Amino acid sequence: MDTRNKILTLDAALCLPQPLTVVTGYFDVLRADHVRDLRQARATAPERPLLAVVLPGEDALLDQRARAEMLAALRMVDYVVPAAGSGLELLQAALPSSQWVRLEAADQRRSRQLMEHVRNRQAP
Repeated sequence: MDTRNKILTLDAALCLPQPLTVVTGYFDVLRADHVRDLRQARATAPERPLLAVVLPGEDALLDQRARAEMLAALRMVDYVVPAAGSGLELLQAALPSSQWVRLEAADQRRSRQLMEHVRNRQAP
């Protein structure tokens, strides 16, 4: 199966049957912590489909489509939608009965830690 078929447009995501488990984040760069977070979100309601929302990253290393493709390749993720602009607000309004897991703050912290690690490795 081509996992890119799991990547939906915003309109298609708005039509998904509810309730869902919705996980939002930047997912740049995809790390083991993301997999753990997604696995945990899936485990809290295994009967619900898991929708990962890929947000635009201001200083993202990978473009949004590449990040969406990586998430779509994960078995525990049922659907992926890249969201920009007011896309996240539209999803929140359309999916009120869904469980939401927000990873943006954790993603920002992880990106800072990764950059610090790389800088420290390059220091003489």
